[in-house]
Amino acid sequence: MLQPTHPSPFLQRIDELIQDQLVPLTQAIDQEGLYPREFLHTLGTLGGYGAFLPSEEGGQESLATQWAVIKQVATECGSTSFLVWCQSTCAWYLHHSPNRAARERYLPQVASGKLLAGTGMSNTVKHLAGIEKIHLRAQRDGDGYTIRGSLPWVSNVGEDHLAIVAASVEDGGYIMFAVPPKTAGFQLRPCLEFTGLEGTRTLGLRFDSVHISDEDVLAQPDEFADYVRRFTPGFVIGQTGMGLGIVEASLRVMRESNASTAHVNVFLDDQEEDLAKELQQLEAQAVALAEAALTDFSPILPVLKLRAAVSELTLKAANSAILHAGAKGYLRIHPAQRRLREAVFVAIVTPALKHLRKEIARLEAVADSEHSRTTETA
Repeated sequence: MLQPTHPSPFLQRIDELIQDQLVPLTQAIDQEGLYPREFLHTLGTLGGYGAFLPSEEGGQESLATQWAVIKQVATECGSTSFLVWCQSTCAWYLHHSPNRAARERYLPQVASGKLLAGTGMSNTVKHLAGIEKIHLRAQRDGDGYTIRGSLPWVSNVGEDHLAIVAASVEDGGYIMFAVPPKTAGFQLRPCLEFTGLEGTRTLGLRFDSVHISDEDVLAQPDEFADYVRRFTPGFVIGQTGMGLGIVEASLRVMRESNASTAHVNVFLDDQEEDLAKELQQLEAQAVALAEAALTDFSPILPVLKLRAAVSELTLKAANSAILHAGAKGYLRIHPAQRRLREAVFVAIVTPALKHLRKEIARLEAVADSEHSRTTETA
């Protein structure tokens, strides 16, 4: 297990911060849409967004440790764990960018939490999977590109934040780029209210002929496909930390409920000890795949299967938790109610469960076809 009885000093410091600064805010984050800015900045000073970085850059040289940070936060607040995923994923993008100027300009600030950052790659990821059209268009313009279009629902963004997004290029291909704070023509627009995760600073982005210089382009069209291939496994694995932290929190609700109603809860379908075994198995897979994702040749199919299994277990555990809690769990302020809404988010955030199943089916069909072709020629 990644988090044994005696966790590393690094993870102990993270947990102390969570208990001190985050736990008192969870109710306000969920009920009032509070954005935990101070916690996010402080987490960065502890190295909470760049654990995957080499030690000489202040990291722990472990993507599994970065995964553990996201899971630790999710155990107390799924909303904030999503923000931690956004921030650490932006650092992950920058770490893999072939653009040295962009890496040097932004990575130290994002990894340390000095510059908060949001990832707006949902539309692009779905576009590349054949699910929807891409919303942003780029036209070559002198020393960079002019960007036009709109993106809905981008999280961890604000007037003083960095945003990382992608666009299709008029002459063919795609670029991925960083949008510095207060860029001319770049606008933030409010979204409709969600049932949960209102504390995630989720806004719409509008690009009205925004100029992005080549220094801020993380991947040019000829670099884009390889760049996406390299960062995608880590991008997806980080989200499993969100889900499994919510599972752990749901098991805690079940144990607390069983202190007084175990005699009737025993008749429910999903019991704490069975879900705990599933949690342990998926945690072990996540740790192994996280370390493999530090290489340039990490296979994506096992990662997608893990992410789908985590979505399914998160839904099952959160649903069981609210059933164990009974009528109390239907109170808006009860943790089980919040965990249920957070669990649904894990299953619908890109890549959503339906998206995952679509990609898994496609990749398995390709593998079967290649196997058949090999068998026929053998």
